[in-house]
Amino acid sequence: MTDNKEKTDNPEISDYVAYNEIDAEDDEQRRQRRAERRNQMKREKERIERINSLIRLRVAPAVCIMLVFIAVLSGIRIMNSRSASSEQSEPEKTDAVFDTADTDLPQAQETGNNTAENSIDSEESEAVSAAGNAAVTADADSSEAQAVDGKIQVGDVEFMAGMEASATSLTDTNVTSEVYSSHTILINEADNTIVAARDAMSKIYPASMTKVLTVLVAAEKVTDLDDEFTITLDITDYAYVNDCSAVGFLDEETVTVRDLFYGTVLPSGADAALGLAIYVAGSQEAFVEMMNDKLEELGLSDTAHFTNCVGLYDDEHYCTTYDMAIIMKAAVENDLCREVLSAHTYTTSSTTQHPDGITISNWFLRRIEDRDSGGLVLCGKTGFVNQSGSCAVSYFISNSGVPYICVTADTYSSWRCIYDHVAMYTSYT
Repeated sequence: MTDNKEKTDNPEISDYVAYNEIDAEDDEQRRQRRAERRNQMKREKERIERINSLIRLRVAPAVCIMLVFIAVLSGIRIMNSRSASSEQSEPEKTDAVFDTADTDLPQAQETGNNTAENSIDSEESEAVSAAGNAAVTADADSSEAQAVDGKIQVGDVEFMAGMEASATSLTDTNVTSEVYSSHTILINEADNTIVAARDAMSKIYPASMTKVLTVLVAAEKVTDLDDEFTITLDITDYAYVNDCSAVGFLDEETVTVRDLFYGTVLPSGADAALGLAIYVAGSQEAFVEMMNDKLEELGLSDTAHFTNCVGLYDDEHYCTTYDMAIIMKAAVENDLCREVLSAHTYTTSSTTQHPDGITISNWFLRRIEDRDSGGLVLCGKTGFVNQSGSCAVSYFISNSGVPYICVTADTYSSWRCIYDHVAMYTSYT
């Protein structure tokens, strides 16, 4: 079962059809307001990026020097203390100031340095993040996050060390009770830290959130959005037999590649997603190989593996909410993906079968924009299969201009997904 089926059966969204009867004038006004807000947020994000650039150039070296200086002073202080103690109580051991059973080096400082070493790569932004994490964990009395055996322990929760987004001592693993989803994560994209998480490293079935990776992989290969593709009977049958959401393309209908992108995301159309996969790679199987290559490129192949481009349930089609957040991060950094994932409505091109096109809508974005989330939800994609419950991933800019990514999975309705995302944003941003 996929998105449309769940929406039809859910009494909480019985107004679905009425809500999608679009008034052209009002819709144009909403688009203008959203465009103005997006431009404002874009300018704010550019300002933040300039500030972050200055931080990378000026603050990071100073932080590293400070950490080294503190470590050296601590070592000298401990050596002097041990030396004085040995001279007073055990003169015969003056040459053995340290032994393996008798050291006062702070555990958090030692493991924090290991974490920084494991997470630093050639990019300056990750070096800044690693130095920042080391600084946070440098004081054992004020930090609960410790890196042991390649993992970061925050309270009773383990995260992998060296991830693109890192847990810190400030990560909230006791997520507010206002969030009902069994799995959730909120990432601050500005500094790549995990703000809050609940069972974020456990296996989930991503359902139609899969399509975020579908459009990302396709966007990196497509060069002409006006190129045409003919829908086949195999494609329409695939969507029908698997009870998938669909745009409503018909057999032998010739549509544009642009239509396939928007059709994959807005109504979560399996017909569009499968068409896009075949257009790019020749077959769904070949396209899925490209998807898994992308997961490996993103550093997610240990915990994520996909078997189809649509999001159908398969025991071997899985990821974590953390993985989905990183996929969304990569998608919003792609101009085409960000444009498609942020669209509220779209009308497909005119065809013989649909002379006026097909008007499609991203219901998640259109409903969450009416909620006070403390900012603007720019992008979003939902999903549903029985094995995953209702789930969603969204990209958000707070009123202060900070970007966040939220993923929730396994809750009881599509409306609950909206409330959970709003609760995460209002509680932690």
